[in-house]
Amino acid sequence: MISTNVYLHFNGNCREAMTFYKDSLGGELQLMTVGESPMGSQVPPQAKNSIMHARLTNGPLVIMASDMMGQETAKAGSNMTLSITCSNTKEADTLFAKLSAGGKVSHPMKQEFFGYYGDLTDRYGFTWMLLYEKPRS
Repeated sequence: MISTNVYLHFNGNCREAMTFYKDSLGGELQLMTVGESPMGSQVPPQAKNSIMHARLTNGPLVIMASDMMGQETAKAGSNMTLSITCSNTKEADTLFAKLSAGGKVSHPMKQEFFGYYGDLTDRYGFTWMLLYEKPRS
């Protein structure tokens, strides 16, 4: 494993919250809107400014986040996910299989535009995201 980070989910105020955390904790903030993503042309205009992915980095501190989209809404206490960045696809598949045993798979591991990704809720009710990003050359 390369790292394990917290992933926060917001109901439309991700940009505001992550800017607050940047102002409070320092570091570099990267934001990608839904409109900037490959799926930007497929969403209604009101969703284009929603944050698809945010990342605040300050040394070893990494906080990632997004706005909730679709039917679900973020609820205080259940709006956090554990995110594991894996070393390769085999590790991602192995960890995914072990963590999902007895749990519920939300998105099976598959190649997405941002990397090899899947997410699940384990048998204890915790949500996990697993990601492998090919090194950029």
